[in-house]
Amino acid sequence: MGILVTNWLARTPRLRALVSSPNRVPSFLRTVTNMSTIPGGARLLQAIEAPLTRSATFLVLAVKPGQDSLDTIRSTLSGVEGLAKNVAIRDLSNSFNCTIGIGSNIWDDLTKLTRPPELHPLPILKGSVHATVSTPGDLLFHIRSNRRDICFEFERQLLGQLGPSVSVIDSTIGFRYFDARDLLGFVDGTANPVGADALDAAVITADTTTPTNNGGSYVVVQKYLHNLSTWSALKTEDQESIIGRTKLDNVELDDAPEGQQRSHKTLTTIEDEASGGEYSIVRDNMPFGSPAAGEYGTYFIGYSKKLWVVERMLENMFVGDPPGKHDRILDFSTAVTGTTFFVPSAEVLAGLGEEVC
Repeated sequence: MGILVTNWLARTPRLRALVSSPNRVPSFLRTVTNMSTIPGGARLLQAIEAPLTRSATFLVLAVKPGQDSLDTIRSTLSGVEGLAKNVAIRDLSNSFNCTIGIGSNIWDDLTKLTRPPELHPLPILKGSVHATVSTPGDLLFHIRSNRRDICFEFERQLLGQLGPSVSVIDSTIGFRYFDARDLLGFVDGTANPVGADALDAAVITADTTTPTNNGGSYVVVQKYLHNLSTWSALKTEDQESIIGRTKLDNVELDDAPEGQQRSHKTLTTIEDEASGGEYSIVRDNMPFGSPAAGEYGTYFIGYSKKLWVVERMLENMFVGDPPGKHDRILDFSTAVTGTTFFVPSAEVLAGLGEEVC
């Protein structure tokens, strides 16, 4: 049986109908066949592996205390189908989708479900020079479209429905920069898996202990601010040595010998010691900033079915591999946020409405 992947969410009865009657699946759903069967049947997923769009909004919210807030949020999340359809229908070619994550501190009260085993706040990883930061966040909305106005309208209507039940911690607007480059001038996301490989890297499919985790994914978000003046003062060859790729044509450079200073590309490559292969994650990083304000940054967002893989990447960057030889990109890019969420299946989100009396 294949796995259905949706760009918007549906209420529980509709989801069950779609799973049982594939010929009724509308055009914005698609079937992915090269995936292992999820225990208990297929899952409608959030669009974790959706292609990079030209615009995105990364919205992190805090949940206000009280039962009324929880009820409002459950009702809103379970009914996102209608909101997403109302916005996306204005331009069906705009590649709109929204992925929703739930943070560690609110998971138990909001979902009443067994906690995903790796869900916890992002740890603070301290190296001799740099350290990660761990910042609060109860809800993540990763809003994507090829049109900025579509992202804007969805965010406006979403916050209108959530009302006083939440407060905004961070709202960052990302944009595609030329041929998918970051503001440091390098192509970003080259190693991203695509299609079925992306789903295999990001989506949990074999949790027999807690079936509600299946169809879900862990996601880590971080905002990095770049010191472009200092970075731009480097020779291109030095920049390439730090990144691990050529700047103009994005050719991968050879890895440094064991024990020597490694590039960003090498430090963020996590190998499976048993098989000799590599663990992949799905990144959807985007540049953000304002030249007038002197702000230039990259919003990192990484989805994975194994949270420890993302954390190992960060450990290699900030602590170093070997320890003491940190990722030199951190000398020019500072992490100012860091939060972990769990992205449940669309079915789990839709079922949250059943908690509301």
